[in-house]
Amino acid sequence: MRLEITRRAELAIRALAFLGTAPRRVKASELARELGTTVAFVPQIVSPLVKAGWVRSEPGPSGGYTVTVALGVVNVLQVIEAVDGITDSGRCVVADRPCSAAEPCVLHVAWARARAELVAVLGSTAVSETCAAG
Repeated sequence: MRLEITRRAELAIRALAFLGTAPRRVKASELARELGTTVAFVPQIVSPLVKAGWVRSEPGPSGGYTVTVALGVVNVLQVIEAVDGITDSGRCVVADRPCSAAEPCVLHVAWARARAELVAVLGSTAVSETCAAG
């Protein structure tokens, strides 16, 4: 698990939060403005959300993006993993190798506890809780 959240994952969380509070369909240009990114980058941010079934994308002049779920039922960890893939790759945080209890690195036990806490916090933080953080 990385110790940072990618820019794409952060923008996806913000996009979902924004779309969930929007009273109507949101055009890519409006979403790009809100997120401080380019219109060309919006599909890279929103596509994982569409694939997960949280956002609907409607093409055409009257199209745009709408949320299809309540923001309280999607957590931050789910969005991060939808965008960046699983957070636990099984790789060692000390050396570039698999890490396990059978062949632990010096930080294995501490990292396992820290990772469990981080995953628990991200998994218990609903996207709706991020709306005020904007």
